[in-house]
Amino acid sequence: MPHYELLLVCRQMDRSELISVLKRSAKSILNNGGIIRNLENLGSRALPYKISEHGLVHREGSYFSINFNVAPQKVTDLREEFGRDIDIIRRSIYKVVEPEKYECTLPEEMLPPAYRKDVLDMVEIARRNHKPKYNYNSGLDYYPFQK
Repeated sequence: MPHYELLLVCRQMDRSELISVLKRSAKSILNNGGIIRNLENLGSRALPYKISEHGLVHREGSYFSINFNVAPQKVTDLREEFGRDIDIIRRSIYKVVEPEKYECTLPEEMLPPAYRKDVLDMVEIARRNHKPKYNYNSGLDYYPFQK
């Protein structure tokens, strides 16, 4: 199952109400066959701009991040379900992309070009593709092939 991150902005409310919103969100993920990996409270703060949602204007909100795994077909159901919740102002579900693993080649890149492996490979390819040219000292006074 792919790894997703849900960013929630909930309206300003008491702690007990906030806990019930998080429980509802978590239950909806679990009911859709998901596995919750991490839940992080990012704090309460003023919104960057006023947001009108569900007929109310909001200026402050509580931010949460939930990391979870779920089947890709269920993501649209979750978006729709979170959109109907009147306590959630904004919701965004992002697919978490695993970073590519790479090797550091800085010591090799710091070498002079004549000693780098990729340059040596290019020189070897050039040697293999090298075609001998006409030798003008062959004793013939003309070029024997068409130009």
